[in-house]
Amino acid sequence: MGGAVPEDSRGSVSQEVPALKRLVVGITGATGSIYGIRLLEILRGHAEVQTHLVISAPGKRTIVEETAYTVRDVEALAAHHYDIRDIGASIASGSFRTVGMVIAPCSIKTAGAIASCHTDSLIARAADVTLKEGRPLIMLVRETPLHVGHLKCMLALAEMGAVMLPPMPAFYNRPKDLDDIVNHTVARVLDRLDLPQTLVAEWQGTTRRVSTGEPGD
Repeated sequence: MGGAVPEDSRGSVSQEVPALKRLVVGITGATGSIYGIRLLEILRGHAEVQTHLVISAPGKRTIVEETAYTVRDVEALAAHHYDIRDIGASIASGSFRTVGMVIAPCSIKTAGAIASCHTDSLIARAADVTLKEGRPLIMLVRETPLHVGHLKCMLALAEMGAVMLPPMPAFYNRPKDLDDIVNHTVARVLDRLDLPQTLVAEWQGTTRRVSTGEPGD
């Protein structure tokens, strides 16, 4: 978000304050609200990142049904939070500069609204602004199985510049519990935004297995 600025405008203090990075986070009603919650928990520990949160009405219901968090608990994790109906909020304007937006999880309903530029909610409007300003829009679309309409919707979004990042579990890192699976996806989101993370180590490759000469090696 711009360059670093001096602490004292008169120049008496030479130390610089790092530029603030604003990130918009949307949580919709798709299953997997823990992805958005974990992202907010991690980013709360980064003083240089300021989170702006919007939760849809179905998203609030899913949080209560799937987790031990209250909606107020989740809203408290963000620096700022907004009503889904507040289309006059700061994040609804492209002049409010951000480093991008993450929708975690993202319902097919929300994905369809963004793909068709139907911006009657703050999440859809903020996402549309993110795309039109050329900023990263990362969408953790949660639905399965997918019919042709879903696939066409995601193709349209990818062609518009969005990053389709479905929360698909990986097993090469040998997860020990559900937290490991959630953290792996959140780490991929942070990597995509070029934000620091210590959830998952960088993959260093594997040692090539020596053939034993047995069939199938």
